[in-house]
Amino acid sequence: MPADVTRVADDHLRDLADIDPDAAQVLGRTPETLIPDLSPEAFQRRHAVMARTASRLAATPAGDGDRVLRAALGERLASDVALYEAGFTTALLAPLATPVHWVRRTFDDLPGDDSDAIGRELARVPAALGEYAATLTTSAARGHVAARRQVLAVAAQCDGWVRDRFYPDLVTGDPALAGLAGLADAAADAAAAFAAFLRDDLLPLARTRDAAGRELYEVTSAAFLGERIDLDETYAWGWSELAALTARAREVAAEIVPSGDVDDAVRALDADPAGVIDGVPALEAWLQHRVDETMAAVAGTHFDVPDRTRRVECRVTPSASGVMYYVPADPGLTRPGRVWWTLPSGVTRAHVWREASTLHHEGVPGHHLQHAVTLGLTGLHPWQRSLCHVHGYAEGWAHYAEELADELGLIRTPGERLGLVFAQLWRAVRVVVDLGLHLDLPIPPGNGLVDADRWTPELGAATLTRLARVDPQTAAFEVDRYLGWPGQALAFRVGARLWREARAASSLDTRDFHAAALALGPVGLGPLRTLLSSPPRPQAKDHV
Repeated sequence: MPADVTRVADDHLRDLADIDPDAAQVLGRTPETLIPDLSPEAFQRRHAVMARTASRLAATPAGDGDRVLRAALGERLASDVALYEAGFTTALLAPLATPVHWVRRTFDDLPGDDSDAIGRELARVPAALGEYAATLTTSAARGHVAARRQVLAVAAQCDGWVRDRFYPDLVTGDPALAGLAGLADAAADAAAAFAAFLRDDLLPLARTRDAAGRELYEVTSAAFLGERIDLDETYAWGWSELAALTARAREVAAEIVPSGDVDDAVRALDADPAGVIDGVPALEAWLQHRVDETMAAVAGTHFDVPDRTRRVECRVTPSASGVMYYVPADPGLTRPGRVWWTLPSGVTRAHVWREASTLHHEGVPGHHLQHAVTLGLTGLHPWQRSLCHVHGYAEGWAHYAEELADELGLIRTPGERLGLVFAQLWRAVRVVVDLGLHLDLPIPPGNGLVDADRWTPELGAATLTRLARVDPQTAAFEVDRYLGWPGQALAFRVGARLWREARAASSLDTRDFHAAALALGPVGLGPLRTLLSSPPRPQAKDHV
């Protein structure tokens, strides 16, 4: 008898659990280590699992009750296979969310006093970084290698982790962890050795051209979005979004200063001492208080959020990146979801009018709320609930949630509303910069916003700073990230575009639309577009 889709997904999850610690946790297993095998052989085994499941799924008859799981699994498998076969998966280096960063971030999610867990993962660091060095070397030999910019950026980050004593400081100050000092030093040495490998061995092989080119970009953007889109139409749409949002910024500035000048409004807001928070403890407290208040305001009124998944922790840590990011709760809910604010090096103060929308994006009603709802949907297959990660879906929802926050009354002042417009501008600039750089698209003459013919990385960073008021250090980091992740930058605004269009086309009221849409669970934008045309009834009160 042919297998049904659920059985195919069950087998796929079991196969993944043998090579993927996250999949093992979904099945309730305790993996030997949370840091995965990063060797060339492990990447090949994972690819084999994806390809085998894709073949089985294609041969499985469709059923009335499996359309969501089939759509989600089919799209992800096709995207993962395409990324691997294009050489992207095994050559990945960028300033954020690569295997190098997975190794370091493992320690963010460990209990600070769990000496066994910390020791186990510290002992794994040297081997993991060595494995990934081998993967990058093997990939380069096949003609797939990152650009020089990415190699140097990640090497500099590794140097920074060593210089800032990230690994040794994990075991400093607690007598119970003193015995792990040798492992921590070895992990730091491994990070330094990996940086040296990047500069000495990989850099001579790296390509000088930053742009991915259209052929690779078609593959990577489709994988990040979960849908193939018209890239040239999206570029033109991005420019129209920039024009509309720039006009909106002037409208909001007029509510803040008599001149209506955006620069005057920014100076007035920054000069207001009531909007400044100084010191890491105070910033952390502001984050936590604001996200807790926001959850209390929307849970039970605008969204059904299971009690067990509502809690979110907010943390602040120094870094070279200067971004916020979200880490979901683990499948067993042994720790809550976390919002991390990685301040630029040396920065310990912030103007909160600039940060409220980012917190809505990462926390509530953005990433944390979406994950809190998803983890409560026991009707979803465990693979979809915990392992189906699609940037277009997740980042699209979170970016859509920024504007939704204003609609729900969560934006409190004209200053915060100007911060919201800047956040929208930031993601609109991403669209034109990312496409423009990777596809070498011309800057439209007479656009009134950017006075140049062609994009360069420096112009992209300057445009982020001038139009979206992104600080120069973060703007430079952003552009490096776009160049390392071709197409990922589209996920935010393009994803939000789909959510807005689907809601406008729906006959449901706002609360019921959100419940029905989120009840689908994570899925690529292409399947999501189809499924939202006839969503299932929401699974209210369906708790973990």
